[in-house]
Amino acid sequence: MAIKKDDNYFGTFVDLVKYSCDAAALLSEIMNNFNADELEDKMKQMHNIEHAGDVERHIMMKKLAREFITPIEREDIVAMADAIDNVTDTIEDVLMRMYMFNITSMREDALKMADIIVKCCHALEQALKEFYNFRKSQTLHSLIIEINRMEEEGDELFMKATRNLYVHSKDPVETFAWGQTLHYMEKCCDACEDVSDVIESVMMKNS
Repeated sequence: MAIKKDDNYFGTFVDLVKYSCDAAALLSEIMNNFNADELEDKMKQMHNIEHAGDVERHIMMKKLAREFITPIEREDIVAMADAIDNVTDTIEDVLMRMYMFNITSMREDALKMADIIVKCCHALEQALKEFYNFRKSQTLHSLIIEINRMEEEGDELFMKATRNLYVHSKDPVETFAWGQTLHYMEKCCDACEDVSDVIESVMMKNS
């Protein structure tokens, strides 16, 4: 069932998470076809995605400031927009760390984490497409559970990747650089779970 025109806050949430999905796809593409010399240009591409999401969020906030009646509580609309925006921001943060710490080669465990970030974002998109129907949905709760499951998978990948780094890397600079980068990759999964927490909170308030 399509989102109704008068439920456009829910439509905007879906539009916002698409920027997160685009950012995740770009990060995965960069890491799977890694070229350190291209990182600066790739950061510009990533920032364009992040900025477009910011613009859409600001437009929604201006609309919210003018409206008296909203489909869910105003603070929940703000919390949702902020949480989705944080997903995109955190993905951009990963690429910024790779550039700042002069990452010159790719790690296999980082590619696995990039893949789980993509999957988390797409699961979040599916949940937000169903969010408008949260009072009656038969699938939204299971989608939230799936996001939580993938966040736990991300935690496990992070733990194993960090241990692997400290066991095998003999270069303290490399250890620090990748340790920070992996940490921000794990935060991307946490950010997706934060959005699902807002969805769950709205469901509980209105049950």
